[in-house]
Amino acid sequence: MTSFDTSPQLNVWRALLALAVVFVMLATTGWTALRSHRAVTPLQASISSWEHGRIHGHHLPDPDASPARLARFFASLTAQERTHLAHRYPLAVGNMNGAPLALRYRANRLALTEQRKVELRRMHDNRLSLLGQHDAGRRMHRYESLLQKGRQVLAFDPEGSGRVAQVIGDLQRAERVSVVVPGVDTNLLTFQKTNRPYSAALGMAQSLYAAEQAASPTTRTAVIAWADYTAPAGLGIDSATAMRAAEGSLRLNAMLRGLPGTAPVSLFCHSYGSVVCGIAAPGLPRRVADIAVAASPGMRVSNASHLRTTAQVWAMRDATDWVQDVPYLELGGLGHGADPVSAAFGARVLSAQGAKGHAGYFEPGTESVRNFAEIGVGAYRSVHCAREENVCREGLSGASTSGRA
Repeated sequence: MTSFDTSPQLNVWRALLALAVVFVMLATTGWTALRSHRAVTPLQASISSWEHGRIHGHHLPDPDASPARLARFFASLTAQERTHLAHRYPLAVGNMNGAPLALRYRANRLALTEQRKVELRRMHDNRLSLLGQHDAGRRMHRYESLLQKGRQVLAFDPEGSGRVAQVIGDLQRAERVSVVVPGVDTNLLTFQKTNRPYSAALGMAQSLYAAEQAASPTTRTAVIAWADYTAPAGLGIDSATAMRAAEGSLRLNAMLRGLPGTAPVSLFCHSYGSVVCGIAAPGLPRRVADIAVAASPGMRVSNASHLRTTAQVWAMRDATDWVQDVPYLELGGLGHGADPVSAAFGARVLSAQGAKGHAGYFEPGTESVRNFAEIGVGAYRSVHCAREENVCREGLSGASTSGRA
């Protein structure tokens, strides 16, 4: 049962209850949580060093220059010069949209190697509490995992809870690109999980990549597990507002503008990640063909047309997902707007059969991940809709790039 299927009176009571909970949280925790920050983060230090660097007697380009400008700069260098920059400014180059993919992967391996050494020292630092030493150990093991052979790290920032993005497949040669945008509690340590692996960003991307390969074996695909934004921690004020999503939307669009090639891109946005995608929508590059959301608390608009994007908008929600009980409203900056699976919203509503709850949409074998895969390879006619098949598929032309009918 969704909030749109209940009486108006019950919806009002839900809204009042939600606002009461929020006001209690505000009274007990304050508007913002205090966090300790280093004076200069490792990434900021690397970027600052880059900004003061030179090559052939000339200043290096602005690290915030357009991806096209930065791509031209790197193309003008020899392989040896590019390698030198990666070694001298690993975090800056590893996070630089427009830098060659292989160079970013190499730079991030260097940065991860250095940060692993930092955490290894912290593990044995007697000035830290046992909890601090334990946290250092967890981070050290995460870095070791990210350094395993074959892993392609597109972005990495060790500061705070940490950010990371990883590519699965050949992004340079891909005919279709998918980007997984995860939600609440996503950070460096939760980027991948041993238990319930498909509830974590990396597992979601790996499952989607395998499903795309099964859906269209002849289509060259790549999937990005994109945890390169600071997601809210838990279901608190941050997750009830759009602040984190607004920051994330800027980072998402910057990454998308820096992707190589011209292959169509599909966004798969889970839970709070759909808020990120909703805010990012008006600024998306035109190559973004699809925005597909699952378990969405809202996209900060009342109707899909208000996203102001040329991308097709898809939505799904499993019948057992608790998110259906959140009040779909926005009031004074709290809440995220209308329900994306409601008929009034205007998205193409997909079946999520087999998803089982809030975190099961990418579980292998579910109809939800199969539907995502069909979208990812452009086989739109093959998707299974939740209702009104003709409305869900109206105006779809199929998949010319995947060879699917």
